[in-house]
Amino acid sequence: MTYVAIDTGPLVALVNRRDSHHDWAKQVLSTIRTPIFTCEPVLSEACYLLRATVGGPEAVLGLVAREAVKVDFSVAIEIEPVLALMRRFKNVPMSLADACLVRMTEIEPHSEVLTLDSDFSIYRRNRRQVVPTISPGPRHGS
Repeated sequence: MTYVAIDTGPLVALVNRRDSHHDWAKQVLSTIRTPIFTCEPVLSEACYLLRATVGGPEAVLGLVAREAVKVDFSVAIEIEPVLALMRRFKNVPMSLADACLVRMTEIEPHSEVLTLDSDFSIYRRNRRQVVPTISPGPRHGS
């Protein structure tokens, strides 16, 4: 079974019907077995970006409450590898959320990141490996 880690962009798109990637996110997520995984920095970003969307933050946290989205990553435990990734990709720059997602794929070798962020084509896990992603046709930044 493939482990799917969701980034902020698709999470926001799923919740916000006005997002240009809403239909894509809904369609892709309908094909993925739950739970999908994420980290707390992604949840924080998504809640912040959806703060003006009626019920947006609640919808994000509702996915966690229903266990459709599972948070099983600890920044505190993984701080050294996360910091190393952020230092390595400081010119991109790499956000905390992105560093956590890349680290999650290092921990789970059979994993993919569901993202709208083209920076994942630059990032490398385990120093040299491409980070497998699920993203729409032409990549878009988030």
